[in-house]
Order: sequence, then structure tokens, then C-alpha cells
Amino acid sequence: MERSKRNKAEVFRITGARMSLAEDVRGRQRRYVISMAIRTLSVIATVVLWNVQRPVAIVTLVAGALLPYVAVVIANAGRESTPALPSHFIPAPVHPALDEGNLKKSSDQS
Repeated sequence: MERSKRNKAEVFRITGARMSLAEDVRGRQRRYVISMAIRTLSVIATVVLWNVQRPVAIVTLVAGALLPYVAVVIANAGRESTPALPSHFIPAPVHPALDEGNLKKSSDQS
């Protein structure tokens, strides 16, 4: 009976929380590996197509040359953009210390 009570504990969802550092690093590594795999396929396609379709081979050569830069930029583009956290705090309205009527009275007294 106690076990069923523990399983029905209320769970809170934190919508504004950032992903953990380990998850972020894992995602960036995955993006980098995918980009470098595409680069490897591009270089292999260049070698295979060089004597068959020279224009296509040149395009794959250029892609293979540019992908390392793109892969590094994509892999390093992490944790800079943070989601906006929901604000539950509503600041109190600002009231002036003295209203206009009190200002005129105090300036007349001096």
C-alpha cells in the first residue's frame, strides 16, 4: 500500500530550466560527429566522382573543405541562448513619496 502512495507523488515540471551540462555536451558532440561523417562521405564522393562527374566532384570537394569550419561553429553554439524563465513575481506599483499637493505646501514653507 505504501508503494502505491509513493508512486502517486505529485511531480512538478520545470519548464524554464536549461538542460544539464552533460546533456548539452552530448548534444554538441553528436552534432559534431554527424557533421564530420557528412564531410567524410563528401571527401569519399569527391574521390569516386573525380573522373566520372567532375562538376559534382568539385562541389563535394568544396563541401568537404567547408564542413569542418561549419561543424566547429555548430558544435560550439551551445548554452549561449538561454530560454526566458517564466516570471511569477509581479513588482508592486511605484508610488511617489510626495504627491503634487504636498510638494507645493513644502515649497511655500521655505
